[in-house]
Amino acid sequence: MRVHGMKRFSLLLTVLVTAGLAWADSPPATAPAAIEVFAKLREGPGNLTVTPDGRVIVSLHQFFETSLRVALVESDGKLTPFPNAEWNTPGLDGRYSFDSVLGIQCDQRGVVWMLDNGLRGKSTPKLVGWDLGENRLVKVIPLPPPVTRPDSFVNDLAVDRAHDRIYIADPAGERSALIVVDIETGDARRVLEGHPSVVPENVDMVIDGRPLEMLQDGKAVRPRVGVNPIALDAADQWLYFGPMSGTSLYRARTSDLGDASLPAMALAQRVERYAQRPVSDGISVDGDGNIYISAVADHAIGVIGPDQQYRVLVRDEQYLSWPDAFSLGPNGWMYVVANQLHKTAPLNGGTKEARAPYYVLRFRALAPGVVGR
Repeated sequence: MRVHGMKRFSLLLTVLVTAGLAWADSPPATAPAAIEVFAKLREGPGNLTVTPDGRVIVSLHQFFETSLRVALVESDGKLTPFPNAEWNTPGLDGRYSFDSVLGIQCDQRGVVWMLDNGLRGKSTPKLVGWDLGENRLVKVIPLPPPVTRPDSFVNDLAVDRAHDRIYIADPAGERSALIVVDIETGDARRVLEGHPSVVPENVDMVIDGRPLEMLQDGKAVRPRVGVNPIALDAADQWLYFGPMSGTSLYRARTSDLGDASLPAMALAQRVERYAQRPVSDGISVDGDGNIYISAVADHAIGVIGPDQQYRVLVRDEQYLSWPDAFSLGPNGWMYVVANQLHKTAPLNGGTKEARAPYYVLRFRALAPGVVGR
């Protein structure tokens, strides 16, 4: 993040953030058997997606002030600009270059969709689709006002190719909302703004007995973060989501979210509270309906089964230092980023304590699912 953007980011800390975990200087060479190190990174990752042929692509989080925005990850940790160096070189207008990408997902057609929040250079947020097979730009979809708000931090996305829509999580404080985008037309609608399913709950984010606090206008504040975790089921029938600062997981039918004629009140009434869960930064759903939860405050990855009950799947204080985003890969692997985001300067009172290596980890999913999610 650039210095001139620090004030704006500090104002957004009531919109985006959680937890603080311990970090050891000399981690062991291998992780426990339940979780495997796929790659060690020198740059701080944001989110990730896995392609049908097993390639791993990450966004590089703007809180780490990285030079790259999106990169292909090699198993030795080397990062190659994706889709090329030009897109990773910020342009004057930002339309055909990346400013600040977080959300990323490869769809079933081999198109990688990247969500650029535009906050480094104060450019208009946008979606960018890149065809892997043809190595070409598919589409740029701008997200100008009123689809986005002055305090928007469009953060994560879920791609629904059954209905040619993309659902975006926008944790904009009390005006948090989902954004529904028509891939073909580029039309976008802001829905559920201010609904209990998307606004932050009054929940402190506590790590190792210490509540997270940020500096805002020179004062320590405990952030409250709106909707961030978001994922589709394998059948593209349900969208699961909820505020990062919260203990509830919600869902809505994609048929309802895609119905522009449905009144706002009717849509709000059709949202379901699905399950109890911990504070979380990312979720993913496999083909059996298991919902994987990044339990950032617990050094853990949990799962909500079809019985709607939460349980811990794996806990690791060494490697799961802020588990962030998930992606299902081929052959039954689930990939997850661990990025120490709580130790970046914007989230740590202006002091950077995060240190490489950062991790792309993987473990065996309970069931296969849609690769890329």
